[in-house]
This record gives sequence, structure tokens and C-alpha cells, in this order.
Amino acid sequence: MKKAALLALALLVSGLPGIAQAQTAKPVSADKQEKFDPSRDAAKDIEFGVALAKKQNKRVILDVGGEWCPWCKKLDKMFHEDKEVAAALKANYVVIKVNFSQENENKAVLSKYPMIQGYPHLFVLENDGKLLHSQDTGLLETGDHHDHDKVMAFLKKWAPPRGVR
Repeated sequence: MKKAALLALALLVSGLPGIAQAQTAKPVSADKQEKFDPSRDAAKDIEFGVALAKKQNKRVILDVGGEWCPWCKKLDKMFHEDKEVAAALKANYVVIKVNFSQENENKAVLSKYPMIQGYPHLFVLENDGKLLHSQDTGLLETGDHHDHDKVMAFLKKWAPPRGVR
């Protein structure tokens, strides 16, 4: 029964478009950059992402922000264009975008986590869904950009025990 449920989940997940959304079964990739989508069901995205992370022995990063947020776009660009960052994400994390905007603040989902002071914000979850860390991304910045070394240190610190590949 368990194998059948996992197979059904895999089939469901593999047939849907988009990268970096839990329902796609794909981690962040440099070939396509997803947007924050107020119409997505963040609770279901997280549920699917946790199941996928468990299956792949990865952790989950909840990337909370919105299309209105310039720093969110800068972090997205780094996640996709910085080859070392993209490789670390792909090897160790399932990244789930959680929209926060006037159209959808995702209050119910975000109320389960520590209060967010600014955007973008990252939450690291274990592959069972347990919160491991709440990251103010302002601490990952230098001047007008996200700092490669700070982002890599964050990704290495919170990677699954097998380490960043």
C-alpha cells in the first residue's frame, strides 16, 4: 500500500509543469525561474515538498516572498544563475516558493512558523516537516546584492548530514 501511494504521488508530481514548486518534484534549477504565485495552495506545496524531500533524503527550503519584492527577485536570480549555489540547492534541498502579497498573505500556513520581519525569508525544514531554522536573508547580503559566500555558508550549514555535494 505504501509503495502504491508513493507511486501515485510520483506520477502526480511528475506530470505537472513548473520548477521549484513542490508539485513538480523538481528542486530549483538554472533552466527556469518560477514566480511567486498567489493562486498556489502553499499548504499542499509544502506537504508535497516534504514528501519529496523525505524520499530524496533532502531538506526543504521555504522561500517566502512576492513578485512585488526586489530582493526576492535578486535572491531568485542568484539561486538560478550562480552555478555553485544552484548545484548546492539541487543536491540538498527541495525549494518551495510561498507567496506573500496583498492577493494572498498565506496567513494560515505562515502562522505555523516564526514571525517574518522582512522579505525574502527562508525557512529550513527537516524532511519530516520539522522547522530547523528561520533565516533573515538580510544577513546574507553585502551592499546591494546577496553575498555568494554567505549564501553558500548558509546552504552548507543546513544541508542534510551527508553534506553539500
